[in-house]
Amino acid sequence: MNIKSGSLIKAGIIIAVIAILFFNAYYTITEQEAAVVTTFGQASATTESGLHMKIPFIQHVEKVDTTIKGFPIGYVLETNAPVEDESLMITSDFNFVNVDFYVEYKVIDPIKALYSSHDPVEILKNVAQSSIRSEIGAFTVDSVITTGKNEIQSNIREKINRRLEEQDIGIQLINITIQDAEPPTSDVKEAFMNVESAKQGADTAINNANKYRSEQVPAAEAQIDQILKEATATKEARINEEEGQVARFNSLFEEYKKYPLITKQRMFYEAMEDILPSLKVIIDNSETGTEKILPLDSFLDSTTNGGN
Repeated sequence: MNIKSGSLIKAGIIIAVIAILFFNAYYTITEQEAAVVTTFGQASATTESGLHMKIPFIQHVEKVDTTIKGFPIGYVLETNAPVEDESLMITSDFNFVNVDFYVEYKVIDPIKALYSSHDPVEILKNVAQSSIRSEIGAFTVDSVITTGKNEIQSNIREKINRRLEEQDIGIQLINITIQDAEPPTSDVKEAFMNVESAKQGADTAINNANKYRSEQVPAAEAQIDQILKEATATKEARINEEEGQVARFNSLFEEYKKYPLITKQRMFYEAMEDILPSLKVIIDNSETGTEKILPLDSFLDSTTNGGN
């Protein structure tokens, strides 16, 4: 009985050891993981999902999450509370601004992520903060808060990627985005908003002025063109009139040279035809001391009627 009991105990121990060895000889990797297997301190990576085998007690397996993860800079993710030590920065025009970022990353080399540094995520955060402060310091407060966000994000992303290549810690930056950017206090924020409103008002005034100019310039050009055409027409008319008078004078002069007396008489009669209708006749009666002023056309009319 004792012999049988001892045999059963030995058999149970053997079975237990075999079971332990069996269950320690396999490990499973999901699609969101990678495994690092160390054999006598020598590491190798396994990235294919599924069931894998290892040597119990000789090989050790450490799993690494390869999904995209992220962390905030400048605020607490759970409560959205600000962290001013991280968010408060100074711009190139010596203004203070609070800027919040969110950084996304993933493990691309499990072995380096585990053994190249003590905490690769902390290194990434320090690199990101350094790059952020450097880039924000190169822009004005207006650009940081309004129009320059896309350029700032792009420049920061490039700087972080260059630093990560130099560090070679096994993780990759996926994206970094500005979550919020505003002046540090309510008074400064209100003043900044007033400045922005003034700038928008100035832009509106400039746009309206440009619109008015675009409307008035064509009208003014058309008016100028009309004036030039009228001036040209007047000039040509006067030139033609003067040329006609010159031609008439030359014609009269030629006739005068041929028939001086007749030409003088003709010119005298023509001058009288123009002058006489506007003359008044003064009759002086020296006996009575009275004067009468009569229009000449009345005599002409009476002469004409008498002749009829």
